[in-house]
Amino acid sequence: MMTASLTSIETLPACDNASLQQIIAGATAPLVFKQQCKNWPLVQAGLNSATAAADYLRQFYQGEPVTACLLPAEQHGRIFYNDDCSGFNFQGGKIDFNQFIDRLLTQPEDDNSTLYMGSTEINRWFNGLAADNSISLSNVNPLTSVWIGNQSRIAAHFDFPHNLACNVVGTRTFTLFPPDQIGNLYPGPMEFAPGGQDISMVDFEQPDFQQFPLFSHALEAAQSVTLQPGDMLFIPSMWWHHVKAHTPFNVLISHWWRDTPAYLGRPNNALLLSILSLRSLPKAQRQAWKAIFEHYIFDHDDISQQHIPEQAQGMLSKPLSELQARQLRADLLNKLKR
Repeated sequence: MMTASLTSIETLPACDNASLQQIIAGATAPLVFKQQCKNWPLVQAGLNSATAAADYLRQFYQGEPVTACLLPAEQHGRIFYNDDCSGFNFQGGKIDFNQFIDRLLTQPEDDNSTLYMGSTEINRWFNGLAADNSISLSNVNPLTSVWIGNQSRIAAHFDFPHNLACNVVGTRTFTLFPPDQIGNLYPGPMEFAPGGQDISMVDFEQPDFQQFPLFSHALEAAQSVTLQPGDMLFIPSMWWHHVKAHTPFNVLISHWWRDTPAYLGRPNNALLLSILSLRSLPKAQRQAWKAIFEHYIFDHDDISQQHIPEQAQGMLSKPLSELQARQLRADLLNKLKR
């Protein structure tokens, strides 16, 4: 797929943290902040050489084995399922980080296999790395992770949290789709996925438009950017994104955070409960429940609750307090046991 023909993501110049937070607070579409991270020590080390970047990373390693995967060359970097979706097309396991890095740096040029270390929490595995190599955000405490590997292709998927993805070493191309394109992206199995999140079954390098005809509509809505070292991409919550790493050694640092407190739970839990109790209903009943969900969940901003006395609104209070959330969760768990 030629991403050059896709709509480019809006690009802004680097700015101070206060301005950055003000911009992304009201953003509902992806944004690129050009060279936002150019002064990070890891970025500068990577501009020197892959070995310099690797040596900089090694000094923060805490000794706990990391999770990595090896993908054979014939998969062309696409981290995906095996042929019948009963497993994956790579071998994964625990490895000492120094051994992983050594193998990356010494891999022969004619060896096209993929080595990939996915999301690895910085403060646990690389304590101290974030001090000079992360974005500080007031009022939120993001989960900061590092991703390292050579050439790879990560299938399109979405994440519930917002993400500030900082391309630190090497180059990466991100192709993004708004949430309403889910039906055109052909999501795969929900029970398990290579990264734990539902992924698109379409091979973006060689899309089969006979098998996935609606993917052409997704491409019409797609936005794309190739990030250089020091560039940062804001990915709004729920936006689908496909990630292609181009270089023999690349590093990404991501920052995930949510707009609502953790005590409100994960929306995916509601989806799973809906699959359990609603998906198999006759269509007429599903449509009735759709109207109820729209009233109470999706369109409540424009619906007044003034006809109910404030002290009687209970779970309809907006937003729920932590006590109300705990009571609702306890009631739900009790009902699920019946």
